Amino acid sequence: MAHSYEESIKLVYKGLALLAFVTLVEVFFSLFGKGYVIGGLEDISWLGYLVGLILIVLSLYKAYYIIYEFMHMRYEVKGLALSVLLPTVLLVWALIAFFQEGTAWKERRQQIDDKNKEQVDEVKKDELQGFLNEATTIRFEG
Repeated sequence: MAHSYEESIKLVYKGLALLAFVTLVEVFFSLFGKGYVIGGLEDISWLGYLVGLILIVLSLYKAYYIIYEFMHMRYEVKGLALSVLLPTVLLVWALIAFFQEGTAWKERRQQIDDKNKEQVDEVKKDELQGFLNEATTIRFEG
């Protein structure tokens, strides 16, 4: 795929313009989802999820375009391209797993704090059945 220098420059500028346009669309949807474009929309929960999904798709498109065009993966064999993309998918999976784990830890921390605040009745030494009290001495003779 030999391109002349001028064609290569045009392709780079075309790619940069495409990435800039997608970024502007992402910024617009971010502002739209937060209620800066039309007030009151930030209270609609399903709209927030929709905007989040749109942002994820646009970000993935930009990542795909950058990898395939600027990292020249378009011109490589399929195996090499997959060796770059599969670890990226595993990284995304790891991020999701870490967020889930962090949420579980946060919920557990609140549960432990609640347990620590509970009043515990003191147990009298006489009520301990099956335990040795302080006066009991054990001697081992051999």
